[in-house]
Amino acid sequence: MAAILFSTPNPTIQIGPRDKPGTRRPSFLLRPVRSIYLPDASGGFNPSAYFFPGAVGSSRADWQTSCAILASKAADHEHPNKMPSSDAGPNANGNHHLTSSDATANGQNSPTDASTTLDLVPIANLPQPPTIAELSPPPMHGSQLRVAYSGVPGAYSEAAAGKAYPNCEAIPCDQFEVAFRAVELWIADRAVVPVEDSLGGSVHRNYDLLLRHGLHIVGEVQLPVHHCLLALPGVRKESLTRVISHAQALAHCERTLTGMGLNVAREAFNDTAGAAEYVAANGLHDTAAIASARAAELYGLQILADGIQDDTTNVTRFVMLAREPIIPRTDRPFKTSIVFAHDRQGTSVLFKELSAFAFRDINLTKIESRPHHHRPIRLVDDAKVGTAKHFEYMFYVDFDASIAELRAQNALAGIQEFTSFLRILGSYPMDMTPWTTNSPPCSSSSSPTPLGRD
Repeated sequence: MAAILFSTPNPTIQIGPRDKPGTRRPSFLLRPVRSIYLPDASGGFNPSAYFFPGAVGSSRADWQTSCAILASKAADHEHPNKMPSSDAGPNANGNHHLTSSDATANGQNSPTDASTTLDLVPIANLPQPPTIAELSPPPMHGSQLRVAYSGVPGAYSEAAAGKAYPNCEAIPCDQFEVAFRAVELWIADRAVVPVEDSLGGSVHRNYDLLLRHGLHIVGEVQLPVHHCLLALPGVRKESLTRVISHAQALAHCERTLTGMGLNVAREAFNDTAGAAEYVAANGLHDTAAIASARAAELYGLQILADGIQDDTTNVTRFVMLAREPIIPRTDRPFKTSIVFAHDRQGTSVLFKELSAFAFRDINLTKIESRPHHHRPIRLVDDAKVGTAKHFEYMFYVDFDASIAELRAQNALAGIQEFTSFLRILGSYPMDMTPWTTNSPPCSSSSSPTPLGRD
């Protein structure tokens, strides 16, 4: 093995343009570089080999080969702390091995094994590339995941995130779309959004966002909703002039509020917990909010009435979204969500599409139609009766089967014969946990301001 020792204290290798043929560079411009290939009789270095000219390996190719060997050996340095017992001289073949003093002069320690190695640059000082753990969350389910939700702390979406991913880091967002974008931009690892509830029906906004964004449904959670009427401490129901909350929450409690004699103005707010925060922050003694008991605890409000929802079995279904889909399985109950559209003219096209599931004993749990934004109206001209105007729709369907099952694959292949567009939103485990009002809380985000707010 070869080693090149620079006599200057801070050597720098510079490869510049070659000199023109026939020109001779002054001797003081030549950097003195020793070559260890030519030891003299006394075991030292041959002065004639002090410079590259005339030394063994003086060609450019040999010099580059030596540098490549040194660079490859640098990565194999395994014993940096071992010191040789004595200096090494030339061996029987006349090859000179690097001595400990020479290695120390080059800033490295010489190992005792037969293959002498040098660290041209200390590997420990080189910047290390980022690991996969630094670019993505840990693979363990629910382990320190960053979960985005719409609302502020105390919202039902936060409780759903805590049920889906215990001990997660909850990231509040002021809009549903901000939660979608947080996952796409790697600010969050998951998003939890509501898609339907047992009283108000579907959350159409999130169905449209599912189609607009490229996230995948990786799970679902069903959360019982328990509404409370909240107000500032000391406020009585008789002094209230308005009630604020999310539009869905106001609809959930309409009959109960009327039965309590609260014939007051009802105003929609961004979310339930946000309404409670607004009442507390502004000191509104004439306004009550409909939110959870956790929101009352967080914002220092009193509960005027507990359980004011019209139906005690009110349940909201949330879906968990991620950048990548999960691997579908067949060893546990799975649900699959799809969206499709058709442009064929004829009778019973939708019936034929849905029959592909019925023929294979696949249960449909939901079907939702939304306007086809890119083609909302289809015109059909008839010379006898005129022009017919048909509304075009996108159909969202949930069915109880895993996409890994052959019957589900055959059903999707069957409906493709009639559809112009088909997309699998996700195939994910069904929520089989018993209903409970107590969900493991998420840890609060380090930033108190929800994403998307100024």
